[in-house]
Amino acid sequence: MREMQFGLFSVGDVTMDPTTGRTPTEHERIKAMVAIALKAEEAGLDVFATGEHHNPPFVPSSPTTMLGYIAAKTENLILSTATTLITTSDPVKIAEDFAMLQHLADGRVDLVLGRGNTGPVYPWFGQDIRQGIPLAIENYALLHQLWREDVVNWKGKFRTPLQSFTATPRPLDGIPPFVWHGSIRSPEIAEQAAFYGDGFFANNIFWPKEHFQKLIRHYRERFEHYGHGTQEQAIVGLGGQVFMDKNSQDAVRRFRPYFDNAPVYGHGPSLEDFAEQTPLTVGSPQEVIDRTLTFRDSFGDYQRQLFLMDHAGLPLDVVLEQIEILGTEVVPVLRKEFANGRPAGVAEAPAHALLKEAKK
Repeated sequence: MREMQFGLFSVGDVTMDPTTGRTPTEHERIKAMVAIALKAEEAGLDVFATGEHHNPPFVPSSPTTMLGYIAAKTENLILSTATTLITTSDPVKIAEDFAMLQHLADGRVDLVLGRGNTGPVYPWFGQDIRQGIPLAIENYALLHQLWREDVVNWKGKFRTPLQSFTATPRPLDGIPPFVWHGSIRSPEIAEQAAFYGDGFFANNIFWPKEHFQKLIRHYRERFEHYGHGTQEQAIVGLGGQVFMDKNSQDAVRRFRPYFDNAPVYGHGPSLEDFAEQTPLTVGSPQEVIDRTLTFRDSFGDYQRQLFLMDHAGLPLDVVLEQIEILGTEVVPVLRKEFANGRPAGVAEAPAHALLKEAKK
């Protein structure tokens, strides 16, 4: 069992390549995400995670469909989500979809629950964005129960009651998929993760480290408060964002047009300012190694590191090149360095086999 997991997460944006003016079709982008996942396994990475979006310019509206397809083509890759929308998706459907995926993938499944950050999605699915936090809390309480009780009687505020209901199929080996609660800004979600003893995933991309330090510190303290273990046994995942070339000058030159036109931060701060104020690293493989290793200094020992590499219109061949560098030059060093001096009490990265062993 590996002490840390490394992988990729994709938001699945369909964005014009600013160097060519060409925008991929939805079909091309979906197929590209599959190719990226297969390359992740080939490169020796541990995890591939897809976002969930229901609005242009994004394509991954059905994560379990995509992950089920990838499961059939991989053997070792953990299949996850960068966000599963717990607020606008029915907990019953989440329970059944991910249990089904668990069986198809022989347990190589977990998920990151989140509220999403696109306001119009809520009314599309019959919900009110002003109820985002209460929805997340109530819906997960039901999901948690559906995976652990064979017969559920339940009544809440936001959906019809359940009477003698059994979600099918039941989780593989009686072990629900491991859940991370993802948050960019909400301490209530860090509190929720701690209450259940689940993992907490900090996006760690758009804001300075001090913001995420507060959320992770709150999660660790409350994890211990609720009796799940010591603070160092809390299970933390981090996002990251990198672009690499043999030297930093070439990396910056190649990535700049994509950064400058990216849907999220394009036409805003300069690449240099953004890299200084957030964990974005554009440089040589060694610079990525050095920067990523500082995450432990900022957040403590943690269990999962995911990188965003396929956004802002970057063409597939460039993304596959980046994954190759990550898998051959960066992650092997990170594995060794993160393992060096890691306290014995730090939790191992979650995986089905580990959870199954713990249940015995």
